[in-house]
Amino acid sequence: MNDVVVFSGSAHPALADRICSHLGVTRSPVDIKRFSNDCLQAQLLANCRQRDVYILQPLVPPTQEHLMELLLMIDAARGASAAQITAVMPHYAYARSDKKDASRISLGGRLVADMISTAGAHRVLTMALHAPQVHGFFSTPVDHLTAIGVLADHFRDADLDNAIVVSPDLGNAKVATQFARLLGLPVAAGSKQRVADDRVVIDSIVGDVSGRRAIILDDEIATGGSMLELMDRLKDAGATEAAIVCTHGLFAGKAVERLRDHPFVTEVVTTDTVPAPDGWPELKVRSVSALFAEAISRIHHGRSVSSLFEGVDPTHAPPQAKLPFETHA
Repeated sequence: MNDVVVFSGSAHPALADRICSHLGVTRSPVDIKRFSNDCLQAQLLANCRQRDVYILQPLVPPTQEHLMELLLMIDAARGASAAQITAVMPHYAYARSDKKDASRISLGGRLVADMISTAGAHRVLTMALHAPQVHGFFSTPVDHLTAIGVLADHFRDADLDNAIVVSPDLGNAKVATQFARLLGLPVAAGSKQRVADDRVVIDSIVGDVSGRRAIILDDEIATGGSMLELMDRLKDAGATEAAIVCTHGLFAGKAVERLRDHPFVTEVVTTDTVPAPDGWPELKVRSVSALFAEAISRIHHGRSVSSLFEGVDPTHAPPQAKLPFETHA
């Protein structure tokens, strides 16, 4: 890994250090300055010429500041003649802006993808995009990891009698089904309609949760509004308790207060794609640093990353059978 250089912006240097530890390299320093007119400047303080450069920066609040840092660092690496530049974004916040669901609305997911490519990134490494179609927004190759294997390991030795995996909405049901298959559990889903950024309505639960312990799986938790609504519906449907599991635990606004002491919640499990909130020692954080390090190693050595896309042990989740196409001479 002598030709690998890893930089980090100010969003999550602790994760970058954990990834570097797995890779056996040292995180290279970056000097980010703010001028009197509020403009930012990034200087990479390590040689990048003809080297394989990885710039880690999840897009977490303040999102616009961290996005600009990322763009400037990519531009600096390009100007320093890096052989390959990979933007490592464990959390791509603009993935939620993925469709035109109102008149004259912006598509931030595509715009930010274009900005990253224009800045000079040759490829993108990310995890748990909000919607798979966001892949298509990038003109550069995207390696898309998932944390469901890491999260499933948390429950592997737990008592799962009478448990059921629950997706907050039907759109996330496919991932929830994969997660449930890893644990050998049934799956249910909420029928959700979002009426505002921090308010949703769940009018029913698809699946039988009566008398069961729910394991709620979501890709991201911001304000926790969806979780509160879903838990009300689960209680109405006869569920006894709930463990909350997510990849990106942003826990913005009043989310910590909403979930930390909720009587229906037994535990909250997340990963370190974003920094953990302060004042919540009971929060259980699983690290995805080894997964990102393995992906970086495979990219650097030109090996396949596809086996990491699912992030699971194939013995727990056998691949689907191939379609019986016949070959004709």
